Amino acid sequence: MKGYWHFPAISVAICVVVIIFQDKSLITGFILWLLMLYVFKRLGKIPIMVSLVLFFFFYTFIPVLTPIESPPASETATYSGTIAGSINKTPKKVDFVLHDDSSKAKLLVVYFPDKTDNLIDKHVKDWRHGATCQLHGKLELPDSSTNPGQFDYQRYLLTKGITYQVVLHSPDDISCTGATKMALFYDMRTKLIQYIRHEVSPETAAWLTALVLGDDSSINEDTITLFQRWGLSHILAISGLHVGLIVALVYFMLIKLNILTKEKAQWVMLFFLPLYAIIAGGEPSVWRACVMVMLFIILQKLKLRYSITDALSIVFLLLILSDKYIVYHIGFQLSFLVTFGLLLSRRLLLQTESSLYQLLYISFVSQMMIFPLQIAYFYTFHPLSILLNLMVVPYFSFFVIPFMFLMLVLLPISGFFTTVLDTLFSKIQTIFIFVMQAIDHHFYYPLTVGSISITGAILYLVLFFVFMKQLQKKRLWRSFSYGCLITLFIIGTTLKPYFNSAGSVTMLDIGQGDAFVIELPYRKGVVMVDAGAKVNFGDEKLSDKNYRQIIKPYLLSRGISKIDAIFLSHEDIDHVGSVPFMIEDIDVGKVIISEYFPLPDNLRIDWKRNGTEIKQLEQGQTITIGNQVFSVVSPVVNRNSANANSLVLYTELGGLSWLFTGDIDADVERELIAENADLTVDVLKVAHHGSKTSTEQSFLKSIDPTYGLISVGRNNSYGHPAEEVLQRMETAGVFLFRTDSDGAVTFRFKDNRGTFFKYLP
Repeated sequence: MKGYWHFPAISVAICVVVIIFQDKSLITGFILWLLMLYVFKRLGKIPIMVSLVLFFFFYTFIPVLTPIESPPASETATYSGTIAGSINKTPKKVDFVLHDDSSKAKLLVVYFPDKTDNLIDKHVKDWRHGATCQLHGKLELPDSSTNPGQFDYQRYLLTKGITYQVVLHSPDDISCTGATKMALFYDMRTKLIQYIRHEVSPETAAWLTALVLGDDSSINEDTITLFQRWGLSHILAISGLHVGLIVALVYFMLIKLNILTKEKAQWVMLFFLPLYAIIAGGEPSVWRACVMVMLFIILQKLKLRYSITDALSIVFLLLILSDKYIVYHIGFQLSFLVTFGLLLSRRLLLQTESSLYQLLYISFVSQMMIFPLQIAYFYTFHPLSILLNLMVVPYFSFFVIPFMFLMLVLLPISGFFTTVLDTLFSKIQTIFIFVMQAIDHHFYYPLTVGSISITGAILYLVLFFVFMKQLQKKRLWRSFSYGCLITLFIIGTTLKPYFNSAGSVTMLDIGQGDAFVIELPYRKGVVMVDAGAKVNFGDEKLSDKNYRQIIKPYLLSRGISKIDAIFLSHEDIDHVGSVPFMIEDIDVGKVIISEYFPLPDNLRIDWKRNGTEIKQLEQGQTITIGNQVFSVVSPVVNRNSANANSLVLYTELGGLSWLFTGDIDADVERELIAENADLTVDVLKVAHHGSKTSTEQSFLKSIDPTYGLISVGRNNSYGHPAEEVLQRMETAGVFLFRTDSDGAVTFRFKDNRGTFFKYLP
């Protein structure tokens, strides 16, 4: 098997893909691949048998993530178990994982300290790794996504094997005793982080704890987003580079300072590396690097010679055996995909002695290898990220990371010198982030690809593998041909919506508010009707949460980078609050409002500065976007009420007629049917979230809708939708879709036929 371990590793990787995407047709492709390797004598019987055995073993070993059912107990109960892992503590939240003794399940225990709770440290001092705890609480289902593209917290916890959560109302609801010896290392990490934050400036502390201890919670959220946008997230995660530097540092101190012999130093490293992996947060990329070094030390001691590819493949298999949920971790996926890619192209790296060219190759291979994952998780790709890596990677490799380790070593020794280094680093890092922000501002024009199929991802990786193989063999014309195919694949994937004859209308679930997205066939236009927001509780400031967590992820998942027009029904925050964030972030062609919409001058100036045209329409006018005609039905006169002055739109999509009503009341409804006696619609956007002040029986009888759409928040304080409205809709025979029970609702159509789909089952 020596020299062939990458085949079982690739087989298990295919097995992981089959499990995650539940695409069993890939099994046939996998067996045919092995058969082809055997027929063409590329692989012997033993590697093939090992690959098959491991494939089917891991197929039964790795769990399939299935939706969680409602908790078995709906009332408060007593649970006992053992704390696993570290205690995650922030000023706003404390949480940890508890292994429940009775169900053998993992529970996430969460406590939100009150601002007046000054004894939080005293309360949680007994919450330690390995402690035996008893708690009183109620099992709850974690929040799941209710919109396409939205982060699914429930699924995220499932990828860690966590099924339910228990929210503690008071620290008195739990009592813990004892701890394991491993708790000392988790405590050491916590105290070390606290010590660093106390001794150096917040800017330096944020980077020191992130790059040495794997805690990036203090790094500015905008900075993390900046790194994600440019495909630089790997910089913020502890990886082989970090582990290599700390191994070199410790090894140098032990050997060069004559503290230990080489033999004893290796034993120290075998003991030190797993402890560092724990102290550094235990992320998959850390374990990969640490186990790789440990494996090489062990092989050297046993006088066994294995290639780096074999070692990496064995580590890959061992890590999955140690934690069957690790395959769902994005860090695990990125780490091994990039490392395998670099190993397979190492011959190309060795063909040049130029450090600049080697850096370019590494950046190119890394970015191209993660392209499918970059699209799957973030929906965008920036070609210039390859060049930006040339600047960022050396800066962090040769300055920031070594500087952070130096700071950590010097912290207990020299107060004044540490302060000087702290100030120096803080200023340099601030300048560097400023430069990155400037680059982002002027050059960030990403390819918004949207989602990518598993077939497309596999095809891309095969093309890239063949491209790199031809390049290494210096078959330039062949490599150029495959490079062209890769480019065409990326462009084709990006332009896919422009060849799609289907369109859609999606009512997003943004809680108590409205946000509709209309995608015309062949991407002739993307139109929105309203984009609501919320205000932050306490400070009453407008929140970008709806845009950042719901609207933007949905647009990106659909490959949308431009909104051709957005109709604003009226000025209430739950209908227009996200628009300023949208215009600041993406290209919005037009904002269309009624003649009675009181748009503030500052917004009018800002929006025009961003290239957005502001158009006012009155009753009776029409506007064409793409090839879609929208007619303004109301307001007829100024009623001096935001709700009553709502812009009411009529259009036809997928063979159905649609009426978007904003928040109009019964008086406007009566006026509307009086002015348009022949008006009938198939789909009614129910006014004012189903308020009892709207949707009268006479209105329903006149327009005779078949479907009703209600965008409404769960358990909202307004009592929407009103029971009497629901009864009227039932009496009128209207089939209702509601975001509070159905999540996002999408109508997909082609020509004059279409179907409604609910996001939630």
